[in-house]
Amino acid sequence: MTETFYEREHARLSKLYERYENRRIAWETDLARPEQLPSDDEDWSIYLYLAGRGAGKTRTAAEWLAWEALSRNNTRWAIVAPTFSDVRDVCAEGESGIINILRSYGALADYNRSQGQITLSNGSRIKLFSADEPDRLRGPQHHGAWCDELAAWRYPDTWDQLQFGLRLGDHPRTIITTTPRPIPLIRNLSGRTDGTVKVVRGSTFDNVANLAPQALLELKARYDGTRLGRQELYGEVLEDTEGALWTRALIEEARIRPEDAPPYYRIVVALDPAVTSGESSDETGIIVAGATPDGHYYVLEDATMKGSPELWARKAVELYRKWKCDRIVAEVNNGGDMVEAVLRQVDSSIPYRKVTASRGKKVRAEPVSALSEQKRLHMVGGFPKLEDELVSWQPESNTSPDRMDAMVWAITELMGGSVAMRSLSLLADFCPSCRLPLQRGTKLCPRCNHAIITTA
Repeated sequence: MTETFYEREHARLSKLYERYENRRIAWETDLARPEQLPSDDEDWSIYLYLAGRGAGKTRTAAEWLAWEALSRNNTRWAIVAPTFSDVRDVCAEGESGIINILRSYGALADYNRSQGQITLSNGSRIKLFSADEPDRLRGPQHHGAWCDELAAWRYPDTWDQLQFGLRLGDHPRTIITTTPRPIPLIRNLSGRTDGTVKVVRGSTFDNVANLAPQALLELKARYDGTRLGRQELYGEVLEDTEGALWTRALIEEARIRPEDAPPYYRIVVALDPAVTSGESSDETGIIVAGATPDGHYYVLEDATMKGSPELWARKAVELYRKWKCDRIVAEVNNGGDMVEAVLRQVDSSIPYRKVTASRGKKVRAEPVSALSEQKRLHMVGGFPKLEDELVSWQPESNTSPDRMDAMVWAITELMGGSVAMRSLSLLADFCPSCRLPLQRGTKLCPRCNHAIITTA
């Protein structure tokens, strides 16, 4: 008797589902640790996995999301990470990313890298999002999501927009994988007692079977017993450091959303340059900050990086142009005239001022810290690494707070703005695009044709 199409299709699907089941069983019984297996029989809506670097967070979430999308045909899912390169290179294409997981199931139908969309053989789709672009989550609906490194997201609004879109299916769920930081969102989620959030914890050393032994020895030797090690390796949520010049509360109270940012009458890029670029070299602190006429100061971007002098010089000039800055300021204690020379090789016309650290870091930073106490220093969005440095650096420490140093130089430069310019700014409106001073009531900037919202 000839086998019918439906019989052949049934046999094919049966073999396919058997392969899925065998693959899933192998993960659950042979490879995963208990904290890596979000349970389906519990009533959680958010699975919050707080763990150190290399603990297996990515594999945990990729396995969960792959199985959820495979188990339910034609469903819609989101993966969100701090930047698009993070979500693409780590969550999707990384060794433990979801592309490799889906290939092991034989269920990857298509991956559109440029659009950030993964299509499964059962019609389910997974969309990649950057946490730096919260507005892209206004509209899309999903059955569930994976949020990677939530504690490093710059804009809290991204979380809110994602939650508004989780409205498909009977029980939308989210898995969060992050190295913990004591930001308000992490505190709020981990402190819930209504059963909607399942909190699990882990450390780098839970995953010794899958990490290079020499790397583990090096990490333990270098960071064991330090605050950075407790957070990045053991996944602890650390409180403020006693004696630090900043606290989380001070930073949080003065934070503003980018869409609420005022027009600035001065903007600068500040550099705390590293003169070497090896593995053990310091980072080059690169901070953009602006000032308003009322004596408030705003951190606009943290582009701190490791790299050669040519690379950080190009980045500084790029930011100078992007933000239409008034000048670049750089500390020259280490680099001397080399700093200016490298910058001018990139752009010979930039306004530049060198500054020299004749006083200790604490003395330089105290006036800027005082601005935070007066709620006059604002983070425009979030800067996790800079903020961690501000609340953990102690004056007696031997560490080099490159981001903090660059921020202090930027704000100090802005605080020293000319009296004439500050007086003019109190009498005039400023174009938010090119910052040309304008007569009050001007509706269109004569320089750049930008529409002006006047202060009346």
